[in-house]
Amino acid sequence: MTLPDWLVPLPDADAMRAVDRWAIEQRQVPSLDLMERAGFGIASLVAESAPGGRTAVVCGKGNNGGDGLVAARFLRDEGREVDVLLLSDADELQGDAAANLGRLAGAAPRPFSAGALDGASTVIDAMLGTGFSGAPREPVAGAIEAINAGGARVVAADVPSGVDASTGAVEGEAVRAAATATFHAAKPGLWIAPGKELAGDVRVIDIGVPPGAPEEADIGLIGPAVLGLVPPRRSGSTKFTEGAVLVVGGSRGLTGAPILASEAATRAGAGYVTACVPASLNLVFELRMLEAMTVPVADEDGSLQAGAAGEVLGRAERVQAVVLGPGIGREDGAVACVREVAERVPRPLLLDADGLNAHAGRLEALARRESPTVLTPHAGELARLLGIESAAVEAQRLSHARDAASTSGAVVVLKGDDTIVAEPGGRAAVSPGGSPALATAGTGDVLSGVIAAMLAKGLEPFPAACAGVRLHCRAGQVAAERLGAGAVIARDVVDALPAGRAAGS
Repeated sequence: MTLPDWLVPLPDADAMRAVDRWAIEQRQVPSLDLMERAGFGIASLVAESAPGGRTAVVCGKGNNGGDGLVAARFLRDEGREVDVLLLSDADELQGDAAANLGRLAGAAPRPFSAGALDGASTVIDAMLGTGFSGAPREPVAGAIEAINAGGARVVAADVPSGVDASTGAVEGEAVRAAATATFHAAKPGLWIAPGKELAGDVRVIDIGVPPGAPEEADIGLIGPAVLGLVPPRRSGSTKFTEGAVLVVGGSRGLTGAPILASEAATRAGAGYVTACVPASLNLVFELRMLEAMTVPVADEDGSLQAGAAGEVLGRAERVQAVVLGPGIGREDGAVACVREVAERVPRPLLLDADGLNAHAGRLEALARRESPTVLTPHAGELARLLGIESAAVEAQRLSHARDAASTSGAVVVLKGDDTIVAEPGGRAAVSPGGSPALATAGTGDVLSGVIAAMLAKGLEPFPAACAGVRLHCRAGQVAAERLGAGAVIARDVVDALPAGRAAGS
């Protein structure tokens, strides 16, 4: 699958096997040379980032173990104290791993034991590589437990053992690494939770694969170039040519959500924003929203009623994108309104919050829409949409985001530090994250407004969602730089959007 140039390819295990096979068979690069470069990269990362003292290299019997043997040799050549610990008998090593065992000078490898890690300041995890999936079996499972309990700084070879490199899933024990030296390209599992949380700092090591290698990745990391897709304002622009957004939401006690979404859409560049809100609460919105126009629609005791759908649909004819759901609540009338608008509105639609909850267990209804749809759930909301537990979503984030996209025919934005954007055809993108400031109430509403602005400016749903995710993430980082991550509130993220765009492009 071809990825746009603003996505950095993240090849999965199958794709990496194809790359290695191409380099070896088509370009005649000796596999031993690839392993040599990989091991040198591990050793360089250890030498650069790890303290002095003894290094323990824990090696499996496959090629990942061979990478560890090469790293041990280089570190010994630098004069470091290195213990090599094997999880199998030495005569079980084959191919390139066996060849590098023969090249290892100094003390012979020892069988692994938990006690052999005592006193090590650094551990190199060279047990399981990118081809692993499932739950580790003994003796690897016990070695992982011992490494995690030891307290040494851990550097993983290619991927932390126990992490599925293709998905980030962790089904059993997994190594907690401070850093990962990954080969040729980062893998999806290093950027998708829970694997992302175990990989530490990721360093991509050039192992000598020649240019022109096959790129079969169907998932990529969202790069800053995606913001270059957003058309700038020009001297002849007007508020109407810059894209109009309609935000539909709000209820008693939840007036902040549509306000944040509206203000974020404005800050992200929409030329005209209108909010359809409960009539009995209109004064609240009028007092707070200076740049957006409010339209009071039918409600009862602060909650939208089914009859509001007609008013909303009429207003939607004048805009280029609709945000449906922020703060709308779960009263029967609001649910009926959401479902009717979602079914009938002939505009790009973003569903968030209770706009999503109104479709719990009925995702397939959205597939009947003729206009583009974007869904922005967190794990709990996606679980309700799919009729499963949120823990299941968190364990397999990529596959569940793709399942929801396929079922709904929508672009699904599964929120988190590793926000995943999945489209119905299977292509996906991952946010680089690194913005803990966004872990506060209201930032999801901000994201909805930002993506809506991208849709209103004419971007297709997948790039619009990716651009919105990237801008939102960068704005969170800017706000944290200004205030400290723990002090950021959602409004600070709205205010940081212009600087985030300048810094993130």
